[in-house]
Amino acid sequence: MTTIGILGAGQLGRMLALAGYPLGMRFRFFDPAADAPAKLLAEHVTAEYADLDALRRFADGLDVVTYEFENVPVETVRFLEQFCPVYPPPLALEKGQDRLVEKLFFRMLGISTPDFAAVSSDADLENAARVTGFPAVLKTRRMGYDGKGQFTVWNLDELGGAFRSLQGQPAILEQFVPFERELSILAVRGRDGEMVFYPLIENTHREGILRLSVAPAPRRPKTSRLLEYHQSTQSLAEMYALALMNALNYVGVLAIEFFQVGDQLLANEMAPRVHNSGHWTLQGAVTSQFENHVRAVTGLPLGSTTPLGVTAMVNLIGHVPTLDSILKIEGAHLHLYDKAPRAGRKVGHINLVARTHEELLSKAEIIKRLVEG
Repeated sequence: MTTIGILGAGQLGRMLALAGYPLGMRFRFFDPAADAPAKLLAEHVTAEYADLDALRRFADGLDVVTYEFENVPVETVRFLEQFCPVYPPPLALEKGQDRLVEKLFFRMLGISTPDFAAVSSDADLENAARVTGFPAVLKTRRMGYDGKGQFTVWNLDELGGAFRSLQGQPAILEQFVPFERELSILAVRGRDGEMVFYPLIENTHREGILRLSVAPAPRRPKTSRLLEYHQSTQSLAEMYALALMNALNYVGVLAIEFFQVGDQLLANEMAPRVHNSGHWTLQGAVTSQFENHVRAVTGLPLGSTTPLGVTAMVNLIGHVPTLDSILKIEGAHLHLYDKAPRAGRKVGHINLVARTHEELLSKAEIIKRLVEG
């Protein structure tokens, strides 16, 4: 019987365990938060990531370690490698934790990105602005998610104010991209190098938080070259994912977020883990991203990524509508995370599977109205 250790016990860790139990896996979590969402599903070691004694206890008897978010200290992961394999490899974590390092890595591999420049002091501001132009987006290089630590700036004065509000944190200034839509791709690589790809996902954000994902992404633009255009976009995303996974000797699920501008994909960021935009796979694909991640890190054959129709995933942010109002919608599948509601917090999601995009979006609008009150 295989025992998997998961660093982080949030909703992603929770869904990994729920996917692994039917395969006969066992789990152990490590998380500084005593009230983490996955706490009821398996043994939970509560300690700081720098606590070496706690990490030794956590590692005892594990067959493999993985992680559910990319801000686990790299030193923690490298320490655990003494006891068992860790996937995805620490190098992926290292590249994904720092936005500047990540963008430079993309460029080295020939992956297109928005223009960017490092900002470490006030002296860097004018040069960075010359590289990106305005408007631009200032982001902390580390940490920050769901729009935290990010500022859209329209001139040099606003840029200076935004940087000073970061109180000396190293930052990156990125070109503001007038994108047609935001897309993401999920790729999976097994221990033996086997790779599979899910179809492109179209994502809608508001206030920096993912609100809606639709998969497979609707084909655009509406021209006579529709199918060819869509297939070439999918192929380009797969090519970029392939380059990253091979360079990192990757194992597990990898997510890459893109801005689409015409037939160009500009990489925004990668996540070396299962990803919010992949939650649709729980009902919408033959094998979910969570099961495929478990399969990958334990050396099992990867499952089919074929979609079972078209699926919308609607995030529940800050509150949960009444169960009756959700469950009376035909085809709606509710997933709650056992998290206390608060403003801006992801507390669950709803998956809705349909036969066509038109049918799907009509039902998704009903759900969005419920969710947004």
